[in-house]
Amino acid sequence: MDKGTVIRTSILFLALINQILVIFGKSPLPIDSETLEQVVASIFTIIVALNTWFKNNYITKRGIAQRDALRDKGLIKVKERKSNGKTNLNH
Repeated sequence: MDKGTVIRTSILFLALINQILVIFGKSPLPIDSETLEQVVASIFTIIVALNTWFKNNYITKRGIAQRDALRDKGLIKVKERKSNGKTNLNH
């Protein structure tokens, strides 16, 4: 079996054990539902915020190279800025 299959099977096995414990009234995680809801909401917000910030913001070396390639081919607008009466292209 490959690594991915082992990981997916392990997670499925843990989920099934968790479900059986819940059915019999045993809480595998001694956390009240309000705290659990807050933790899940916080994790969701953090993941979405990081993904939104990272996506298409050209913050990695690869992203900067992609932006430069798009500019060179005229596929994105090049912002112009003026300094000292001269027009400079913002690269």
